[in-house]
Amino acid sequence: MGRKDIRVALVEDDKDILLFVRGILEEDDRIVVADTFANGDDFLRVIKDLEVDVVLMDINLPGRNGIECIRQAKVIRPNVQYMVLTVFENPAYVFQALCAGATGYVVKGKAPEELVEAVHDIHAGGSPMSSAIARMVVGSFQKETQQRILDDQLTEREKSLLDQLANGLLYKEIADKWDISIETVRKHARNIYAKLQVGTRTEAIRKVYP
Repeated sequence: MGRKDIRVALVEDDKDILLFVRGILEEDDRIVVADTFANGDDFLRVIKDLEVDVVLMDINLPGRNGIECIRQAKVIRPNVQYMVLTVFENPAYVFQALCAGATGYVVKGKAPEELVEAVHDIHAGGSPMSSAIARMVVGSFQKETQQRILDDQLTEREKSLLDQLANGLLYKEIADKWDISIETVRKHARNIYAKLQVGTRTEAIRKVYP
């Protein structure tokens, strides 16, 4: 019998989940589960010679966690696609996994057809993610963009003033707090508005603190 299109390895320490996921995947006639592992160390020992296209990796594993396993496996087999399959939706785990080399992140409990679709997607060059995870990633990039605006365009004094404005302080209150004139505060504020290309305090705050 000829090789099927997508060969998958599963790394999961929960036997019931392992059997369940295996059963779901093997219902698709283009997927074959090539091997399964109950921990990351056993997986890493054979990854060099494992004939596999996609690896589904749990995070909470005995010994080495799944993120560290992906990091090491990606060095050994960079062309294999690694997808996290986990219960964790913690942003720290998401970004650690992506930085380690994962190209997909799916939360356990998704409908069976969604998991099968995710395997096909990652094999075809996509980056499947649960909708909540995708929103988390987008939100993080937006925050990074706003931080770059602050770092690249505003001086430390202007950042501090914008913080004060965002906290609802009036020009006079800021002037008294900093022991400077109201006109100096206004001058700093005008510089901020010009750099951010806005016309009002509200617009500036919304642009930097959406």
